[in-house]
Amino acid sequence: MELQEKISVPIFTAVEREVFLQDVYPLRRPAVLRGVDLGPCVERWTVEYLGNKGGDRDVKIHVSSEAQMDFLHKNFVYKTLPFNEFVKRASEMNHTDFFLSEDESYYLRSLGEDIRKEPAELNKQFPALADDFHIPPFFELEQFFSSVFRISSCGLQLWTHYDVMDNLLAQVTGRKRVVLYSPQDALHLYLSGDKSEVLDIDAPDLKRFPEFVKARRYECVLEPGDLLFIPALWFHNTLALQFGVGVNVFWRHLPADSYDKKDPYGNKDPVAAARALQTLERALHCLDELPAEYRDFYGRRMIQRIQKQTHCDEKNTTLPSSPLTTPA
Repeated sequence: MELQEKISVPIFTAVEREVFLQDVYPLRRPAVLRGVDLGPCVERWTVEYLGNKGGDRDVKIHVSSEAQMDFLHKNFVYKTLPFNEFVKRASEMNHTDFFLSEDESYYLRSLGEDIRKEPAELNKQFPALADDFHIPPFFELEQFFSSVFRISSCGLQLWTHYDVMDNLLAQVTGRKRVVLYSPQDALHLYLSGDKSEVLDIDAPDLKRFPEFVKARRYECVLEPGDLLFIPALWFHNTLALQFGVGVNVFWRHLPADSYDKKDPYGNKDPVAAARALQTLERALHCLDELPAEYRDFYGRRMIQRIQKQTHCDEKNTTLPSSPLTTPA
């Protein structure tokens, strides 16, 4: 099988704020930041400690009998468990108590108090654990959007998707493999919304997804205490090599009014992009009124116009706005 081009994500050690802002952030590429102070969580967040501190509050979780979770076809179920029971089960390879199977996998993505309106915040949903985690000071406080608490079973792999905000993935405990793809390889990823239809990125079905081999694969393994900077629009796929706990910190790097105000997850396309996509759909419906050869001709002209006006390569990618700039 023809293999994708593989690129190692660069590692930066003992990164201070100014180094991140000057040497890492402007490149708009993923980077592993090692040696950043995340607080006592790296040593404290054992299974026992999490269970005791997190208590028995109910949490909504994903449960799957398959290690590769697929959000497009929903090969998992949503269940509710007390947090301490969830942590116990997620840390086990085989379960005496289970929903689907003895070797089922668990995944928690924390939610806001009002899941339709409020983003997740560690200090609101898990205040007893929040003081253990130090948010890196790599952006202005006014730009903060959410801090998402994540816990996953060993072997769990999450679907490939992109987010519209810059974020830092803090791997607090456990090891995790992360594979990323550039926004400029989007046409090779067989997208359905913000997600790729290619579920098995290590052994893809090339009869269904022949273009997938053209996507350049950026890869890294996060150790406990590592941070991964994931720029907005970069696709990412995670595989838990061990039971692991992490925190994603998202911030608004575009002006605040660029984002959908009714989006508590931070993954809806920017307002202008959503408007442009809707306009495109209307334009395509107009072409449906024409015979096939006319649709083909004018479709190609539309593609040419879009490429001419919007195309840029990675070398010419520019930063939309500095993280030091307070959003409008």
